[in-house]
Amino acid sequence: MGAPPAMTPARTQDHHGSHRHLLWNPDDPGCPARAHVDAIIVPTNRHPAHLTEAARIAALLDCPLVTLHSGKYTSAREAARRLPRDTDLIAIEVPEQDALRLPDFETSRLLTGRFARNTDTSAKRNLALMLSHLVGWERVVFLDDDITVRQPEDLRTAAGLLSTYSAVGLSIGGFPDNSVVCHAYRRVDGDQQSFIGGGALAVEVTRHRSFFPNIYNEDWFYLLDAKAGLRQLAVTGEVVQKPYDPFRTPERARAEEIGDVLAEGVFWLLDQGRSVAEADLCHWADFLARRGRFIDHVLHLVQTSWNGDDGERDRMTAALRAARGRLSLIEPKLCQDFLGALAIDQERWQRHIDRLRKRPSVDSALDALTKPGRSPLVRHISESVL
Repeated sequence: MGAPPAMTPARTQDHHGSHRHLLWNPDDPGCPARAHVDAIIVPTNRHPAHLTEAARIAALLDCPLVTLHSGKYTSAREAARRLPRDTDLIAIEVPEQDALRLPDFETSRLLTGRFARNTDTSAKRNLALMLSHLVGWERVVFLDDDITVRQPEDLRTAAGLLSTYSAVGLSIGGFPDNSVVCHAYRRVDGDQQSFIGGGALAVEVTRHRSFFPNIYNEDWFYLLDAKAGLRQLAVTGEVVQKPYDPFRTPERARAEEIGDVLAEGVFWLLDQGRSVAEADLCHWADFLARRGRFIDHVLHLVQTSWNGDDGERDRMTAALRAARGRLSLIEPKLCQDFLGALAIDQERWQRHIDRLRKRPSVDSALDALTKPGRSPLVRHISESVL
């Protein structure tokens, strides 16, 4: 046998830069017929001006726009004031998670302290899933508020594919959709691609009864059956993500690390055609060591091969060191326990969804989405939706 090919300086055997081969790409002319999108759903904590693109797409697709608001920069009332009057708008103020009619998740109990995620993105998406079940929506599209849709018909194509697939993502163009560590790897010429995710994702909510756990990469876990493996997924079309600075603060990398480790560790097995059941203590001990070597490899390249701005190199270095520090606290048993908790939560979520009874209107459905004794959700609903 000949000698193995030379490795490029950035390449490493401790990281898979792509999981795209796990997706079906319907490029052939036999692609299924397009279907109607029941709703566009956008979680947001930014100024309502960022919702203009989603409102445009919802109008073109003749479907409601559901916006889920929290934080000091946005509100349902302001969204209603800012967006075009002909938008079929369902704008919802999302309160603290303990006020919502959500199950108590084992994954949330497990990930406390340093590993707790202090955002409400998952809760917003789960709230949207419950609303979809209550009003009878079957095919909905999640969009982030920094996404531009080049071809709205791509969303109808994705909805059509939901006749066969549990979820269909759109390729993320523009600024890459990666974790901070993977952004740094890309910056030093690493072979790094993006997977599909919640930034532009069509889902079939009646067959695909999964939920979004409160962890970074929650969309990857939504797409995963914790017992059987990855659900049937496809990718079609392309959207564009607006740029942002992934290295603005080291805390971002620190907060992402547990979710990145767990997701990449599971997908490491799936890439090799192996089962989620093989994610035992031995696998996690090996993968955590690989992850450490990977971060050290990227850190070394940033410090020795970076030819760009010194300030950016310093910020990348700080982010990678933050991720490495958080990684040192992650134990194999925590990783194994998380997948066990995820399996419990997925079954609990299905029972929770089965107990939801359809409602005659969006307004009455929203009244059912807070716990007994809690205030109803503050909302603005366009007359065309009532």
